[in-house]
Amino acid sequence: MLTVYAAAEKGLHPVPEAGGRTECPPDAVWIDLFNPTAEEDALVESWLEIDVPSREEMREIEISSRLYEEDGAVFMTILALVNSDQKHVGTTDVTFILKDRMLVTVRHEDPRPFAQFLQRAPKLGPACRNGDFVFIGLLEAFIDRIADVLEHAGLDTEAIANEIFERGSADSRPMKTQDFKATVARIGRAGDLTSKARESLVTISRLLVFLSTGPGAVKLSKDVRIHAKTAVRDANQLSDHASYLSNKTVFLLDATMGLINIEQTNIIKIFSVAAVAMMPPTLIASVYGMNFEFMPELDEKWGYPVVLVLMVLSALAPYLYFKRKGWL
Repeated sequence: MLTVYAAAEKGLHPVPEAGGRTECPPDAVWIDLFNPTAEEDALVESWLEIDVPSREEMREIEISSRLYEEDGAVFMTILALVNSDQKHVGTTDVTFILKDRMLVTVRHEDPRPFAQFLQRAPKLGPACRNGDFVFIGLLEAFIDRIADVLEHAGLDTEAIANEIFERGSADSRPMKTQDFKATVARIGRAGDLTSKARESLVTISRLLVFLSTGPGAVKLSKDVRIHAKTAVRDANQLSDHASYLSNKTVFLLDATMGLINIEQTNIIKIFSVAAVAMMPPTLIASVYGMNFEFMPELDEKWGYPVVLVLMVLSALAPYLYFKRKGWL
């Protein structure tokens, strides 16, 4: 889908029927290509005399394939979070193209920061008259979105930590298998979310560093450069926070594995004590199960109850010993 935005008195407004024009609308500041067709790519290429990267080219992991100058334009690709509030978090590549203070975005999914920026654009007023300001505004929206995601991830990890250490204490209800499974799943989602958020922040930081080196094809305004410096600091601080959350999820996973090992050890200990406690009665029963002719107590009336009492006492003695030692 091809959408062209022009500057309005407050924010941006879409240019109607822009896809049917042979030339780029003169008042356009932002061209958004969302899951574009080949015809839409070709139309934008003819308007701006650039080569719009394909989806395969956007997925290249080399920095030289993500940040480069070509045909008098600057091409910058970042990794954006999608579905961060759902069970399975995903990422998608978003390419920004700046040429003559015109912005072109190429995306194949719909990250939330695009809608958030369009909602916030009316508050920015006439600043949206230039594509470079729209570009830095979109980057700030991406950073703000990642900050919100990390904030929720931090709250979730804190809740997981409280659940693990409170329910793992001696005076609380022991955690069951279902509890451990749910906790490990939550830790895994939190770890996946923070790692992908950090990966996205790394690509944004690289883009901002590349932009600060001053690519010759684009001359940024003073206000945009100031916003870019602030965005660099925000991205670096959030990246440090994401690293902290990643380390915390690893710690919580280790703690959960430790509790699982303790539960397994307790189960094995119960079986071991039971086996040891049953060894003396088993020995007594084995002795009187032998086929000897001369066993005088077999003919006595008191033989059977005495043996039963002896078996009970021999089983009780190890149990009391283990209890006294604190092994149970």
